[in-house]
Amino acid sequence: MRSIKLASLPTIKRLPSYLHVIENVQKEGHQFISGTVIAEELDLEPIQVRKDLAITGIVGRPRIGFPVEELIDAIYRFLHWDHQHRAIVVGAGSLATALMGYPEFTRRGLSIVAGFDVDQSKIGSVINGKPVYAIDEIDARLPTLAASIAVLTVPSSSAQDVAERVIAAGITAIWNFTNVKLKVPDGIIVQKEDLSSGYAVLSVKIRTVNGE
Repeated sequence: MRSIKLASLPTIKRLPSYLHVIENVQKEGHQFISGTVIAEELDLEPIQVRKDLAITGIVGRPRIGFPVEELIDAIYRFLHWDHQHRAIVVGAGSLATALMGYPEFTRRGLSIVAGFDVDQSKIGSVINGKPVYAIDEIDARLPTLAASIAVLTVPSSSAQDVAERVIAAGITAIWNFTNVKLKVPDGIIVQKEDLSSGYAVLSVKIRTVNGE
């Protein structure tokens, strides 16, 4: 696979939305879909959609569109969703519970296999079918769990310490839901998910629409 450049990150973020539209069309029995249809569904420009989809290597046919099945497979391959990614969640609170029960992850190749926490009332429990262990057990449990991703939903004050712990245990990628910018060694992948940023955009849009 070609290397993914930072300039293509906006494209990568749009691909799941494209996939959702294309899969719905497939369920309706259609074999082809045009870039214009995808664009109209997502309120985008058709040229942007065609440019984004070009990164998958699938080319649309004039007046016919993109082959649906091939395009779905190509998007899965590009996003590496055709491979199984195993993850643990550290910090078994409300957000973790929602993430551990989100069925879309399984469809997209992400399997959350366990949770870890320091709260004795949560240790030994099962959340959405996933066991919760003591955080002190990460070193011992991780080889058996075979997870390479850690989802951090811990308090911000604990984020750096927890990150160092999971990395020492063998984790190579972190999905960071805290508001802390983690300091990690070279070779460790960190994806920061800032829920406040999404809410900020929504709030400003509401203010703009309401003329406040």
